[in-house]
Amino acid sequence: MHNDDTALDDFDLRILARYQHDTQVPARAIAEAVGLSTAAVQRRLKRLREIGVIRREVAEIEPRTVGLPVTCVVAVDLDRERAVDLDRFKRRMIALPEVQQCYYVTGQADFLLIVLVKSMEDYDAFARRALLGDDNVKSFVTTVVMDRVKTGVTVPLDEPAVARRR
Repeated sequence: MHNDDTALDDFDLRILARYQHDTQVPARAIAEAVGLSTAAVQRRLKRLREIGVIRREVAEIEPRTVGLPVTCVVAVDLDRERAVDLDRFKRRMIALPEVQQCYYVTGQADFLLIVLVKSMEDYDAFARRALLGDDNVKSFVTTVVMDRVKTGVTVPLDEPAVARRR
């Protein structure tokens, strides 16, 4: 599975479990919690970035506070699913700022999108431009989010999950 350079041990998982919730927490505090030196935690975090376990460190912004109160979950079904068609659709979705998340999925739809917009009028303009304007989009179903109950990108690495992995 993993070679020695990418294998994660219990210390790595315990560090990640804390770090992913707050990247501003000092390495010293993580070190105290996991039982390592500050320098060891800093070295491990550097390695975890280098090998791609930590993909990026970003601020999570509440969309409503910046004028994007409407979240839509959109299930998209494509007409043709050749590799070239899938790749073209993926590139288009990556380039659209309204698309916060895009998943290639199994099931009835081919893709699930999370779309953030200012209003339903803006969503209509997005759908016309990005979906109805694409001759390979067979159909799409939009669900408007009433309440963003839980969002984020944390991975379940709490202590019980780490203990189960052993």
